[in-house]
Amino acid sequence: MKTIKALFLSSLAVFMAASPAAAGDCEVCIKVLDEVRGTLSKKEQKDKPSIESAMGTYCKRTDLGPRERKICYYIDPIKRDVAHPFSLGMPTKKVCERITKTNPEICSVKFPVQTEKMEKKDLNKLRVKQLKSILADRGVECKGCVEKNEFIKKVQDTEHLANVEL
Repeated sequence: MKTIKALFLSSLAVFMAASPAAAGDCEVCIKVLDEVRGTLSKKEQKDKPSIESAMGTYCKRTDLGPRERKICYYIDPIKRDVAHPFSLGMPTKKVCERITKTNPEICSVKFPVQTEKMEKKDLNKLRVKQLKSILADRGVECKGCVEKNEFIKKVQDTEHLANVEL
């Protein structure tokens, strides 16, 4: 009996660790839904049509960044699926995790890593995958880079290529 219980608990821990939205995921989705929630009154937060119209109004704004527009593109066809848990008062992170089951790309949209004035010790904290994405954003390929230190050096060498989003 103890063996079954231990097996169950360990499989539960593995399942929880493999959830679709890990730490740091869904950051753009959470930001968008928090801003939509901020435009609604308490009464409107319970009304699905009001939530859907608020999402439409938010997504029609011209001052949205490219990542926010991408989330709007993903959320537009599933507004009703978003509005239902939203109207029940579910936390924004949970809403994003739930709609990720419908469209896995929603939580894959992330803000770029800020690299301006980063020192080597700060770059050492980043994963190689993040360093590669920084280089890809700059249009640089690190041929022959194998070690993390090589990627860090390439990121530092291409600092002048960093694009600043407005």
